[in-house]
Amino acid sequence: MKQNNKWKYQGDSRYEKVYEKMQLLGIQDITTSRQHKNGTIVWRLPIKNDNNGKTNIEVGSFSTGYVRNQNSCYSNYQLNKTKKNFENEWPNGYRYYSTERILIPIEIDRLEYLISYCLKNYYISKANQVVNGDYVPKWRYDNLADAARLDYETKDLKVSVNINGQRYNII
Repeated sequence: MKQNNKWKYQGDSRYEKVYEKMQLLGIQDITTSRQHKNGTIVWRLPIKNDNNGKTNIEVGSFSTGYVRNQNSCYSNYQLNKTKKNFENEWPNGYRYYSTERILIPIEIDRLEYLISYCLKNYYISKANQVVNGDYVPKWRYDNLADAARLDYETKDLKVSVNINGQRYNII
């Protein structure tokens, strides 16, 4: 049974603003009762995933401070911001850096970050996918455009015009 988190978004002005943005963007809260008990919130966006459009994109906010994509191809990946930490310098001058995720400990801050992340990375960058769910990845579009361009360039186009009964070929 799914836990309805609608009550969570009422009473606090920041939560109400997040809920208002969710409604405006068509985001559904699909948190299960087990996830709710663990402090996890999962949203489903009205945007098809890149897996042939079979599922919609889902993102989650975790009580540990992480924000993740919930349905990537092989594993959930983190959406938190990162920072590089200097670790070591080798005698040849090579510097080794590690990457650290910046955790967001407060739930409402995670939800606000998640809304802004989704707006930037899913709604704006994949704008043609939002309207009708028919997302065409850029590489596929480029391939189709190249094929159409090649088809057009290889055609032997002859254009002619008749003026006063006389035929003229246009180059």
